[in-house]
This record gives sequence, structure tokens and C-alpha cells, in this order.
Amino acid sequence: MPDNFERDDEHTLIDQLRRGCPRAAESFVRENAGWMMTVARRYVTDRALAEDCVQDAFLSAFTNIDRFEGRSSLRSWLHQIVVNAALMKFRTLRRHDPRPIDDLLPALDAYGVRVEAPWHQIATPAEILEREDMRRLVMKKIDELPDDYRIVLLLRDIEELSTNEVAGLLGLTEGNVKVRLHRARTALKKLVEPLLRKEFGS
Repeated sequence: MPDNFERDDEHTLIDQLRRGCPRAAESFVRENAGWMMTVARRYVTDRALAEDCVQDAFLSAFTNIDRFEGRSSLRSWLHQIVVNAALMKFRTLRRHDPRPIDDLLPALDAYGVRVEAPWHQIATPAEILEREDMRRLVMKKIDELPDDYRIVLLLRDIEELSTNEVAGLLGLTEGNVKVRLHRARTALKKLVEPLLRKEFGS
């Protein structure tokens, strides 16, 4: 029963938005603006620019609500719109990011073996999941990656787009996407290890 109610409720909202109902539009913005801002700031870290992305996304949603076919939830549809808006803003205002990702990759010894820090105990999955702030901390570490690698990681691992889709969005070859993704994942792993491990006696 709850699932049917939610579907009916969404259908009612969509119908009201299509008819230009001011209250429905106000409710739609109020309920979605927060999480949309969070999504936008993954791609455009400047708050003012992220707010522009959210406004652009809402404008696009209101303009194209008649084209919404219901193949996905309204939230999923809106999520894709705000990601596209953020990517457009990122491409338009993109500046050269001089930071090399090599500085974030693990150090290797003369034999090409990773130089590990002397960790004595690894945090258990249960301990990690108990920390409500863990996801937020990981997202902050993603923000430390150079833009060219951060965006690829977000699209592939957070948005779960295919390599082909990411290549098309960013104007890259699939090979370049794979290389950047591998290096981004490797760098991120190094960055988050201090969050996932604990030293002996801690």
C-alpha cells in the first residue's frame, strides 16, 4: 500500500506541475533543493556556482516536465538534470588545474612495490558503517583530487555511468577515461586509508 500511495502521490505532483500549479512548484523546489545542491557541489565546488546549477536544473525541469515519461522516478530524472547542469557549468568555467595527481599516488620502492605505512590493525566494516560521517569524509577526500580525475571518478563510481557515457560527456576516448579512473581510484584509496584504518593502541 505505501508504495502505491507514493506512486500515486508522484503522479499527482507531476500533473500539478504540468498544469502550472504554484503550490506544487513551491513544494517541488523546497523538497529537492537541498540534495540537488549537494550533488551540484560535487562537481562545482564554489557554492555560488553550484546554486546557479540548481537554478538551471529547476528551470530545465519545469520547462521539460511534459516530456517526463515516468520510466524512472521523478527524483532520478531530476538528479540527472542537475548533474548535466553541473557538467555544463564545469565545462564553461573550467580553469587549468595545475595539481598533478602523481603527488597523491602511493609511493613505490625500487622494485615497484608500494611503500606501506606501518598499520597494525584495519578497521572492520562494522566500525566503518557505524560512523555516520564516513561518507561525508570520503566525499571531502574526492574533492582533493585534480578536476580531470575527480569528475571521471564521480561520473563512473558515484553516478555509475558507463565508460562510454563518460567519454561522450567529457569528450574523451574510452581509453583516457579508464586511465583517469584507475589513477583517481588509486589516489583516493591512499587518501582515505587513514579514515579506514587505525593504528595499534588507538
